[in-house]
Amino acid sequence: MLKRRYSSTGSGGRASRRKNIFAGFDEFGFAIFKTKSREGTVQHRCHEYSYPKADDGKVKGLCELLSSWDDADDTCIVKVACFVRTGIPPELRGRVWKCLLGIHTLQESSPFIYQECLKGIRRQLVDLGVSEFGIGSAIATLSEAENEMESKKNTSQSAASSSEFSDVVLFRQIALDLQRSFPTHRSLMGDAPEAIEGQAKLFRVLIAYAIYNPWIGYSQGMSYIAAMLLMNLSEEEAFWALVALLEGPNYLAGLFDHSLDKIQHNAKVFQQLLKHRMPRLCQHIEDLGVTTLHFVTPWFLTLFTSLPCWDTVLAVWDHIILNGIVVVFTTGLCILQQLESRLLEMSDVSLLLPTLLRVPVDVSRHSVLVPALWRSEVHKWEIDCMQSLVLEEEGEEPVPGKGGKQGFLKRKKSKKEKRNLAGANGLDAKKPAQFTNRGTMGGATKNIFTKMLRVAQRYLQDPGQAVESCEIKQPPLNRSLIVQDHSMRISATSFSRGQIRGRKKTPEQLQGG
Repeated sequence: MLKRRYSSTGSGGRASRRKNIFAGFDEFGFAIFKTKSREGTVQHRCHEYSYPKADDGKVKGLCELLSSWDDADDTCIVKVACFVRTGIPPELRGRVWKCLLGIHTLQESSPFIYQECLKGIRRQLVDLGVSEFGIGSAIATLSEAENEMESKKNTSQSAASSSEFSDVVLFRQIALDLQRSFPTHRSLMGDAPEAIEGQAKLFRVLIAYAIYNPWIGYSQGMSYIAAMLLMNLSEEEAFWALVALLEGPNYLAGLFDHSLDKIQHNAKVFQQLLKHRMPRLCQHIEDLGVTTLHFVTPWFLTLFTSLPCWDTVLAVWDHIILNGIVVVFTTGLCILQQLESRLLEMSDVSLLLPTLLRVPVDVSRHSVLVPALWRSEVHKWEIDCMQSLVLEEEGEEPVPGKGGKQGFLKRKKSKKEKRNLAGANGLDAKKPAQFTNRGTMGGATKNIFTKMLRVAQRYLQDPGQAVESCEIKQPPLNRSLIVQDHSMRISATSFSRGQIRGRKKTPEQLQGG
């Protein structure tokens, strides 16, 4: 039986009635809604998938490879890469991700015990009168507890009340975000038994990670990543996969750090790549007052889970888990390449930015974006070169280090150096950038290429230089702005102290040891 949902919208002072008709779930578990209006039938999400179907021989070959998987054998990676390129069978995707992320090794090498952590979480929830299987009522209960503790906190500043308050804030924020994370997927939608269990799993995984790594805690973008993992893995496997993705140096390490330095740095690196690959589009976007940070941030923090074609999202994730964060840069560039002609025709930021944040279906289709992704590879050395350009612009210049290696140290440029740099870029140092960057496209592109060549030569002359290990220092952000944005971070404190100490050392202990 079809379920109907109604919504009204105002237009010209008169409300128009629209009916959202639920027509079942697609093969990936997303609800199919059709909105009937005067304009006709509108689909909320694309459900026409074009990913390649695997034959029995391919499935059998991949099963044999996964059954004999050896983390230390590089040939396993080479072989599975062929399957990733042609398309992972959906029924084997979870096994492929487990092998590529090294979940078993990570779990065996860590003293952190997930099931023991869940016992502590449940005790805390019981004390608060909250059930993990009733997220709606949990939000109301936690909101009341938070308000009550807030009033007590103003009169009593005990350490215990402060830590308990932090836990309540953590629980409440995660519970709120559960309602925003894939609300139309059958594992999270509505009050069916499957959805109630799915929400409880996501709730537990996110709280457990905040306990596992209290220095990162919880950020709202994590809910999308954890939910995606739960769609393909068991609960405990999804937890360890989340650990691997958020802390692996080849994946998202540092992106969810409280300072947001890494995500800002990656946005600048992406801007350099865009300037080098598509200088005209880069200039057009800048002229409209849009920075790469505006649209790159959700791409990095949610790994393109907002794309409307889910078979494309899965293919992008397969590629990311195989090859690391460099694929995020590649995917972003591919999307811009597909959109370049229409973006250049947009003269209003109110049109351009929504197009970047909600990529159109025709660009997101598996048959369009995925082949382009494999054709448009961005190499690691290219990322390193662009990173060096960013560091140079920020005043961090290469200096000789021990053993002949080079590193980067922060050094402010003098006024004379800045004038010389502006002159080299074809700019008038006395005029604001927005009045001097027009008409200098050729010179700017040539200057970028010259810089890139110089950095590449230095990189090749000393391949052992520690480009990746340099510390990126940026001015601290206004913390009040972070809370208002999607990057809110909360850490668990009170009930996890013993587990945390057993697993990690504090920064002071690391320095002392």
